[in-house]
Amino acid sequence: MRILLTGSRGYIGTVMGPFLTGAGNDVVGVDTDLYRRSTFGPWRESIRTLCKDVREIQVPDLRGFDAVVHLAALSNDPLGDLNPGLTYQINHLASVRLAELAKAAGVRRFAFASSCSNYGAAGDAPVDEEAQLNPVTAYGESKVRVERDVSRLADDSFSPTFLRCATAYGVSPRLRFDVVLNNLVAWAFTSGKVFLKSDGSPWRPIVHIEDISRAFLAVLSAPRATVHAQAFNVGRSDQNYRIREIAEIVKETVPGCEIAFARDAGPDKRNYRADFSKIGRLLPSFEPQWDARKGARQVYEACKTVGLKLEDFEGPRFRRIDQLKQLMRVGNLGPDLRWLSEPVAA
Repeated sequence: MRILLTGSRGYIGTVMGPFLTGAGNDVVGVDTDLYRRSTFGPWRESIRTLCKDVREIQVPDLRGFDAVVHLAALSNDPLGDLNPGLTYQINHLASVRLAELAKAAGVRRFAFASSCSNYGAAGDAPVDEEAQLNPVTAYGESKVRVERDVSRLADDSFSPTFLRCATAYGVSPRLRFDVVLNNLVAWAFTSGKVFLKSDGSPWRPIVHIEDISRAFLAVLSAPRATVHAQAFNVGRSDQNYRIREIAEIVKETVPGCEIAFARDAGPDKRNYRADFSKIGRLLPSFEPQWDARKGARQVYEACKTVGLKLEDFEGPRFRRIDQLKQLMRVGNLGPDLRWLSEPVAA
């Protein structure tokens, strides 16, 4: 297939691009490259990328593609809270517009990176794709709105699929440290403390970014009727953990560390377990290969390799909201997150 991959220079995109090409697909990326100063370790881009804001894509950019894989978004809750209106503009409105343009350009498949955070405050019982959506953040709400609006575009010529990914983890050239497993490993490695900012009681399903990539491949290669206008939880049912259980795994992985709680640690309103039986039943080619222990070891080894310091992942180098605020403060980015000038090298 010929695939347009938005967010190709992001946390998941830099890993998914090689996965898609490795399966024999012709892949072109689209990314405005907001985090060009935040590359983790050595990286050489493996696909051709159009450096363009997803809000600026036009029909000619989409012609000739069989599928769009749409990852591009402001992809965490602190970024969503920075300017909720901007989150809805980029994550919701621009995503729906992209789907409309893709349909007009003759693109037949549209695979959207949604999120299990759609379930929000769901409680302790596992939730499947038919469960009520109850997002508690601007980020989660934006994903719910995209699913609602893009599903209305589905017809005989256009097949959207919504992949509700569990909380991601794993090493990437654009590594995120704001996701729970990566964050706890980084704290443990740099400070000797597995630092919990909540009381550790909420449930969270987690999935490695390579397994997310495998899920998108499975969707793109599946018969149209199997995935047409369908939502899939992406992960494994045995990879639902309470946050404190992830902390224990990290403690066992990183030598000499201990679990510590923030002074104001309390319950997190985001609390959900996901049922992943549908993707296993309908997409048997999806075979996830990672679990929390293997992932914690991978992130720990990467931290050792680069000599990660606390100020790196808690400061503007790798903390995304701080990186964007810094770029806005010095005049590289406008308040709408469009480039005004080229940033100096990191």
